[in-house]
Amino acid sequence: MSTTVVIITLSLLVMFSPFLSRVTKIPVVVVEILLGSVAAYFGLLVENELFKIIAKVGFLYLMFLAGMEVNLKEFGFAKSSLLRRTIIYFAMLYGCSLALFLYFDLSAVYLVTFPIFSLGMLMALVKEYGKNQPWLALALNIGIIGELVSIMALTILSGGLEYGYNREFAFTLGGLFAFMIGFVLFFKGIRILFWWYPGLKTLIMPHDDGKDQDVRFSMSLMFMMVAVMLYLKIDVVLGAFLAGTFVATYFKHKKELPEKLSSFGFGFLVPIFFIHVGSTLALEAFTDTKILMAALFIASAIIGIRLLSSFVAYSGYLGLKNTILFSLSDSMPLTFTVAIATLGYSAHAISHEEYNAFIVASMGSGIFLMILIKILYNFFYPYNEKKS
Repeated sequence: MSTTVVIITLSLLVMFSPFLSRVTKIPVVVVEILLGSVAAYFGLLVENELFKIIAKVGFLYLMFLAGMEVNLKEFGFAKSSLLRRTIIYFAMLYGCSLALFLYFDLSAVYLVTFPIFSLGMLMALVKEYGKNQPWLALALNIGIIGELVSIMALTILSGGLEYGYNREFAFTLGGLFAFMIGFVLFFKGIRILFWWYPGLKTLIMPHDDGKDQDVRFSMSLMFMMVAVMLYLKIDVVLGAFLAGTFVATYFKHKKELPEKLSSFGFGFLVPIFFIHVGSTLALEAFTDTKILMAALFIASAIIGIRLLSSFVAYSGYLGLKNTILFSLSDSMPLTFTVAIATLGYSAHAISHEEYNAFIVASMGSGIFLMILIKILYNFFYPYNEKKS
């Protein structure tokens, strides 16, 4: 009976969330998270294995779509000055995080959390505002670099908490770096292969495709990469992300493919993931003063170090308005914060109260910042200016 209720509830929430978003003027992602929390509070979304699996697939699909925003042949910074600013940005970000970690004598979980990136909410912004916005285009590039660094940091933290800093940990870390080197060599090999045999691209993804070969190949590649990550005991997010970058880099002739995959993802799988995120938090946690204060500290640290780092590195490049929007858009590492909190609590590195604080901070800041970005965007760029 519970599975039937969950399926019906999910179907209704996915169907009606765009309507509620349009009526309330609240971003649809925020609506989906809130609806997930409310539905779980009333017992309509209970712990269910099918729900968790579909939500996980939705998250991986979201990371695959994020990877499809990256063409490795074109990815980079056109100006050397922008590259220098980016190095300054990350140095500031990790320097401030280390300072907070040492000053407050925190767990290593906090050290990884403060500078962490996640493209989940950022992709929702791209869907709403378009990646042609200068602040969002830069946020996407920085987010991609940040997420790759974050995946490595998460893998290191996971190995350290699970095995301790011993031989098993060294094997896990070595496997990660060996895979990254192997993937770079694989990319270069495929590039040479397609250069010698360009017809292979259209054989894999023909122009006139009545059998949806392009979608089949993309989905198969994503799940094969996820399987490789599982075998190597590396975060599966990396596999989904790299699969997306592979498709974007070598199959540019399929111009309609990104829109086709995006429509399916944001129309079905991705909303289920955001609803699941909302369902993981009991609404009572928002009334506990200790949890709220800890969550406020975590959220303030994540947002504060990005604001400071952004103004030091990019204010001269983006200007005041775009720098504010850029820093806020990169301050919503919701999915990885949840992952780190779960990992830290399972390894007894943080208490149950701290775990709840991490979840409240990730969800609360995500909802708050999505609404704040919309308000600031409409204030900074009135209708006529946005239209032009």
